[in-house]
Amino acid sequence: MPFNGEKQCVGEDQPSDSDSSRFSESMASLSDYDCSRQSFTSDSSSKSSSPASTSPPRVVTFDEVMAAARNLSNMTLAHEIAVNENFQLKQDALPENSLAGRVRHIVHQAFWDVLESELNAEPPEYEHAIKLFEEIREVLLSFLTPGGNRLRNQICEVLDTDLIRQQAEHSAVDIQALANYVISTMGKLCAPVRDDDIRELKATCNIVDVLRQIFHVLDLMKMDMVNFTIRSLRPHLQRQLVDYERTKFQEILEETPSALDQTTEWIKESVHEELLSLSETALTPGAKNSSKPSLSPTLVLNNSYLKLLQWDYQKKELPETLMTDGARLQELTEKLNQLKMIACLSLITNNMVGAMTEGLPELAIRVKKISAVLLEGMNKETFNLKDVLNSIGVQTCVEVNKTLMERGLPALNAEVQANLVGQFSSIEEEDNPIWSLIEKRIQLYMKSLLCLPNPQKCMPAVPGGLTVVQQELEVLGSQYASIVNLNKQVYGPFYANILRKLLFSEEATGKAEASSSTN
Repeated sequence: MPFNGEKQCVGEDQPSDSDSSRFSESMASLSDYDCSRQSFTSDSSSKSSSPASTSPPRVVTFDEVMAAARNLSNMTLAHEIAVNENFQLKQDALPENSLAGRVRHIVHQAFWDVLESELNAEPPEYEHAIKLFEEIREVLLSFLTPGGNRLRNQICEVLDTDLIRQQAEHSAVDIQALANYVISTMGKLCAPVRDDDIRELKATCNIVDVLRQIFHVLDLMKMDMVNFTIRSLRPHLQRQLVDYERTKFQEILEETPSALDQTTEWIKESVHEELLSLSETALTPGAKNSSKPSLSPTLVLNNSYLKLLQWDYQKKELPETLMTDGARLQELTEKLNQLKMIACLSLITNNMVGAMTEGLPELAIRVKKISAVLLEGMNKETFNLKDVLNSIGVQTCVEVNKTLMERGLPALNAEVQANLVGQFSSIEEEDNPIWSLIEKRIQLYMKSLLCLPNPQKCMPAVPGGLTVVQQELEVLGSQYASIVNLNKQVYGPFYANILRKLLFSEEATGKAEASSSTN
């Protein structure tokens, strides 16, 4: 299906159950190293998806680059329509004081001024107006369904430009009547959301203003029609999304053999980390020696996905296979960082004054709301986190003292308040133990989500210290799991090929290092 020429807008949709086994099938030969050594050495992957190649680099032509760009654009648009329920196209809006905006306004105003002078001349000049009605006719016809022959014939009959020209030559044309017919027809074809615009058109008296507004409303109707088509296509596209994206990415890979370089590095980093972890475990006193490698491809891939939750989206390039979800992952990571901060603040508050405020959930809710509001936009470079944390600390002390006074208890002394504010401000420091603890628990929760077959139906238990953000964390976790599971289904075969080559080469390297360390 063609998607060229459409604009993109940047929600998530869950993958269908019918596709849930595709990734597991593509990874079956790799799971937990149950495959034989022969399956690693067999070249079952296409050479274009190989993470390393000994052949000289192939020259990529300009046409191949443009073809890959078109495939990427189509794949990105299809992915956005399928997974984002709120996706819709919008008209370009130039900044009001921009040069392009001023030029467009001047040119448009000049055109309508000329039209007005022609219609007010003696005798009137109708040629430009007739061309406008000809364009209006074509737009109205484009809105009709194939079965709308009766209305189609009527539009062609009333807006017959040859007949209108003959009437103009004999000064018998009625421009206002033609405009009224157009407005009436637009009222039949437009969406209910445009009813107010149609009423406004009917109330306009100046013919030039009427024509001008007609084109404005027609542009809105065009966008309504496009967005209606997108909503109609979405269910069909969702059913075909996995095969469509996989096919398009394979075409990109054939045109651009280096299209998996970043993805390979992303997975390789996790492989090295897992091998290092296994080596440290093997050197631990009392650890059982085993000649069989225990590195799991599924674990490696899941750990790669977990890295996306700590990704620097401003400075670090995403793997190619995750480009279509880059904006969603960045937004999810930013929200998750805010939840981490709120959980840290709640944990510090409970440790310091929890005994005095026990049994008052409304206090925790108030403090949470204050923290959420003040931490809004904390991922921006201009955000002064230390000052905001200090403000949250002061406000928390105010809320706690207010609650204590309502219960007839003494307020916090100055030393406790200063200690609370100081601990709040120290969260932003590197290697802060509270932040590290909360981050580790959230990583554990997200990791457990990736191990579940259907996290939407059965969410894992939230680790201790995260209860205050449980509801928000479950929502983000569900979105994260949906992104990851769909990505696995689409790109599973490509990941399998990369892992097959990486794990086989790393297995040999790991054994060599292990033997040298024992000597």
